[in-house]
Amino acid sequence: MKLRKARISDVEEMMVLINNNAEQGLMLPRSRNMLYENIREFLLAEVDGQLVGVASLHILWCDLAEIRALAVSSEYKRRGIGTQIVRALEEEARELGCSKLFALTYQPEFFKYCGYEEVSKDQMPQKVWTECINCIKFPNCDEIAVSRML
Repeated sequence: MKLRKARISDVEEMMVLINNNAEQGLMLPRSRNMLYENIREFLLAEVDGQLVGVASLHILWCDLAEIRALAVSSEYKRRGIGTQIVRALEEEARELGCSKLFALTYQPEFFKYCGYEEVSKDQMPQKVWTECINCIKFPNCDEIAVSRML
């Protein structure tokens, strides 16, 4: 498996992977617009040139970043790809000087396996919620917040 930064030419394939996972109820869908606007944040996992995983690291503040849009292809789940993506994003956050990561997820057990703790969404700073107004679930968010200090 190879990890690399996303390119604009990857967006369509990324959208298929993410939204296939969303259709299974594993995560929220993402728009093409969101992917293009945030392309520099995305890390991809490839096996033999095939996209099998994706996630982004979104910086929110001087010490806070979010892991977003983590998706792994169905046929590659449970092979450590998601964990490797998370570890790579954690390293990137460290290199940037960020000390705290969080995710909003429907898969809290995966993140707990990676060393994250479930936290109350009320504990998250208001800055976290600025983009939620555009979410299809707003204002009834049913995602679970997980967090980890680096």
